Amino acid sequence: MKMTDSTDRPDGTADTGSGSGTGSGKDGSGAGAPVRRRDARRNRDLLLEAAHEVFTELGLNAPLDVIARRAGVGNATLYRHFPHRAALVDAVFRDQLTGTMDAGDRARDVDDAWTGLTGYLQAVFTVLATDRGTNDLMTTHLEGVESLEAVHAHNHRTMELLLERGRHQGTIRPDLTTEDVLFALAALGRAVPALTTATTPDAWRRPLALLCDSLRAAPTSPPLPSPALTPEQLNETLHHFNR
Repeated sequence: MKMTDSTDRPDGTADTGSGSGTGSGKDGSGAGAPVRRRDARRNRDLLLEAAHEVFTELGLNAPLDVIARRAGVGNATLYRHFPHRAALVDAVFRDQLTGTMDAGDRARDVDDAWTGLTGYLQAVFTVLATDRGTNDLMTTHLEGVESLEAVHAHNHRTMELLLERGRHQGTIRPDLTTEDVLFALAALGRAVPALTTATTPDAWRRPLALLCDSLRAAPTSPPLPSPALTPEQLNETLHHFNR
């Protein structure tokens, strides 16, 4: 992208070179302030666009200076708009994570738990397979991303409701816990980028179908080994996935 012609200011706006140091126009009317605000908004939009591209290509650990260069701004401008990586990640993926919660709400409204569960998982994995940044977010644990905390809590509750309903309907094995499913989904989700790169974009459908089949209630299924993961152990495991 083309570098901007403006000079970065300490307050995160840009000096376009017009007017005095107070930001006033030639007539003293203060016309420079709206220009600086437009430049600041433009820089922020460029950073968000570039960050989404880079995170999708390289994952959430992509160097931030790569994002700044692709946006055509300096590193100082990036940090003035987004003081840490979590703030940038939150701004980039908030809408996409909200879409995941919308899919969970639709699944909760389906009377048949098995249909709701499998439809929800297919919707989630469709996103995981096409966006590396969202994949990293959904399958690991990154501190400080407010929208991520909300989607993890929503996802956990969606799973709880669907599994409880499925056990009551006799379609989900009775000894399955929410943590069992979330761990298995995170482990499979981490493999999706490599799988789709090496094969085809929808190669994830086969292992997901196998995973879903293992959740079904069946008279011949032996009891699961114990103990199951606790919520705290699951969170700790997801932390290690991000290392």
